[in-house]
Amino acid sequence: MSKETVWIIDDDRSIRLVLSKVLQQAGITEQSFSNGEDALNALKHSTPSAVICDIRMPGIDGLQVLEKLQARQPDLPVIIMTAHSDLDSAVNAYQSGAFEYLPKPFDIDEALSVIKKSLTARNISHSFKQKHRYQQHRHYWRSPCYARGI
Repeated sequence: MSKETVWIIDDDRSIRLVLSKVLQQAGITEQSFSNGEDALNALKHSTPSAVICDIRMPGIDGLQVLEKLQARQPDLPVIIMTAHSDLDSAVNAYQSGAFEYLPKPFDIDEALSVIKKSLTARNISHSFKQKHRYQQHRHYWRSPCYARGI
């Protein structure tokens, strides 16, 4: 099984450090970014298994990051977090495709649980897609059209 990596995107250094330590203790590789631009640029070289991102950051905000990640990696689970939790932010996050919405301050165990659920969801999604591709490939090779050279 490949190593799972979670990206942490937050302009608050203390949040990045706490989440980083929790993920490392859980045996999950992490990579931290202090802004959305750096994370989006890193997509050119690697792809995370899941992302946890703050909404309010200087420059590109978390919902814009979510939108761009969804456009590039539609099955990538993105957890949105914010200290300014309100119903509108939560609704906007879910409508934009967020996997989960995590209000700050959050319980560390709850945050880890949500991150693990996102990784499980990603693994299930990938397994389903691989099985579906295999079945399509298998049916093509066994089809009468292929056998007749059509």
